[in-house]
Order: sequence, then C-alpha cells, then structure tokens
Amino acid sequence: MSDQEKNNETPEEAAAAADAMAAEAAEAAEAEEQAEADAAGEDVQVEIDAAGKADAEIADLKDKLLRALADIENLRRRSQKEREDALKYASANFARDMLSVADNLRRAIESIPEEGDPDGAALVGFIEGIALTEKDLLSALERHKITKIEPMGEKFDPQFHEALFEIPTNDAASGTVMQVMETGYTIHDRLLRPAKVGIAKAAPADTGPGDQVNTTA
Repeated sequence: MSDQEKNNETPEEAAAAADAMAAEAAEAAEAEEQAEADAAGEDVQVEIDAAGKADAEIADLKDKLLRALADIENLRRRSQKEREDALKYASANFARDMLSVADNLRRAIESIPEEGDPDGAALVGFIEGIALTEKDLLSALERHKITKIEPMGEKFDPQFHEALFEIPTNDAASGTVMQVMETGYTIHDRLLRPAKVGIAKAAPADTGPGDQVNTTA
C-alpha cells in the first residue's frame, strides 16, 4: 500500500488493516509456538521411548541374571550331592568283593561236623577252605590295588617297615629283615600299613680262651 493510499484511508480502514496485521502476527507467533511445542513433544516422546527401551533391557538382563544364578546354585547342589555320594559309596566295589570272602569263611565254618572229626577229614577240608579263602581275599585286594609288602631278606626300609626287635646274627648283613611278624600293605603307591619285622644285628665277636682277661690278681 502506497503512502498516498494510506493518506486516503479512512480511520475505519486503517483500524481494520492494523487488526489484520495483528492477527497475522498472532497467527505467526502461535504457529511458531506450536512448532516449538511439537518439537519439544517429539523430544519428550523420544526420551520416553528410550527410557522404556532401557527399562525393558534392564528387566531382560535382570531376568537372565536370576536364571543364571539359579542354574549355578542348582549345579552347586548337584555337584555337592555327587561328591557326598562318591565319598559315601566309594568302597562299594571293595565291600562287594569282601562279601564273597565272608561267604567262603562261612562255608568253611559250616563244613566242620558237629559230631566230631574222628578221622581228621573235616579238619583237612577246613584248612583247605581257609587257604582258598585267603587266596580269594588276596585277589580281591589286588583288584583294588592293595598289595602285600614282602620284606623278607630285604634291607630295612623305614618308609615301609617297622622294626620290632633285632636278631643278633652273622648270617646276614646288619639291617636285613630276618622275620616278619605282621604283613604290611600298600594301596596304589601309598603305605596302608607297615610290615612289622625283626631285623639282623651283627652278633658280638666270640671271645676265645686266649683272649680272656685274667681278672684274678
């Protein structure tokens, strides 16, 4: 609008034009505010969505953690139960073999006649049964890696032998095992029970008549 046209405007027209301009400015301001509000709303929604996603991930991780802890606890209890069973029943196979030995001993005892044994046949059978039972026992022990210590004639070894007494002799080197009083055993490579033995000791020199000292003066 030119200055001349402005000069020719009536007061009513000028007021209307001013109102229109004010309305346009208000609409522009309102549009700008709405745009800012929309942008802020979008930012808030993004933050809400991100927070919701984070909460979901946290809940999922917490659930996985609880499941993992439960699995670990179940594994620990199962392992503990297996260890307890292993300790409790570790000797089951050995005990099963010993039952066979016990059965043989019972048969040997029952073979003795109650009315006596005038000809000694029952006694001979009993002795044979005991010998077979001992053989069965030693076989069972060997199956479980329990081995007898055979020290007779060997050099005394304090790791596997226990000396009970000394035997003066010149027939063997000093420290040689001459007598076994109680059999020893090892299990695998460990000592189960030492062999109780008597060992050789050098006999004192025999003093002849010419070597005797006259103590009568």
